[in-house]
Amino acid sequence: MPQFLSLPLLKLLLLVFIPLSIAAKWLDWGTLAVFLTSALAIVPLSLWLGTATEKVAIVTGPSVGGLVNAIFGNATVLIITLIALREGLVDLVKASITGSILSDLLLFLGAGMLAGGLRYKELEFQPILARVNGSSMTLAACAIALPTMVIYTSNVVDAIAITNLSIIVATVLAIVYGLTLLFSLKTHSYLYDVGLADEENSDLSDTDKAKMPSLKVWLSVLLVSTVAVAYESELFVEVVESAIQGLGLTPLFTGVILLPLISDVSGVVTVVRLALKNKMDLTVSVAMGDSLLISLFVAPCLVLVGQLMGQDMDLNFNPFEVVALAVAVTVSNLISFSGRSNWLNGILLLATYIILGVAFYYHPA
Repeated sequence: MPQFLSLPLLKLLLLVFIPLSIAAKWLDWGTLAVFLTSALAIVPLSLWLGTATEKVAIVTGPSVGGLVNAIFGNATVLIITLIALREGLVDLVKASITGSILSDLLLFLGAGMLAGGLRYKELEFQPILARVNGSSMTLAACAIALPTMVIYTSNVVDAIAITNLSIIVATVLAIVYGLTLLFSLKTHSYLYDVGLADEENSDLSDTDKAKMPSLKVWLSVLLVSTVAVAYESELFVEVVESAIQGLGLTPLFTGVILLPLISDVSGVVTVVRLALKNKMDLTVSVAMGDSLLISLFVAPCLVLVGQLMGQDMDLNFNPFEVVALAVAVTVSNLISFSGRSNWLNGILLLATYIILGVAFYYHPA
């Protein structure tokens, strides 16, 4: 790759949008300018946050590193949605949950399979790992869909009943996520170790003696990136309603498509990089693991925190979002259960994502 197109250089160049977003805010350049500059500022910050999380996880080892990934793996998404929830943008928050799951299962996994399939004729990964993740994701999707289905299959449903149901479902999902961490980090960690040792050794072989200084540096990057993401998210959320109205976009499309693309660029970069190294176990683990993190941790967290904030946050989604989740889980499971992939599998996942994206664009919500 030419130097001017290298990812590290792009991560540095895009940081220019941080001062530009601040200037747009304080010099009153208009809501659209603040919206665009803050969104573009979040992109490199998300990349730096993802890189720092990955480095800290590698240095600290699989157990502590797994917890670091669990906490900071989708920190950008969580920060943006928490700020949006505080401002009462509940529909946008719900849409972003759906969109993050769709992007993980279809866009990220599809991009990884396509990139790896173009370099290698066929790629293999552990089917048992895909089945475990797929089963967990199916449970999460069904649980998230239940409150919506209760409403649309009943004549009259009390709003308090839906809120209580959502709280119970969120609590159960959070417990399941804790148990999946126990499963992946402790009792069945060997299922998740394939390819991990090589990845760690390739990153640390020349810097073994500098582990602690490296850890301090990356912890600092992690902290600074998190604070910066929080600030830029404040700017973004403050103008998002008026900006998308000016652009003719709906909150549904913005949450499902735009927010995940802005907040989790590091995810697609990671899966493509791993797939190009023929590390499909890690590629599948990252893509499907991120979707589990959203559905089993972020979504329940938003429901429970929303109640504490006094916001009407529940799991009553737009019915079309439920349909889209069902499609994404079904297609990704069918493709990944065999333990083999090629470039055509990637095309099928990406095509599904594009079709759903166009449908959300034309959805009148």
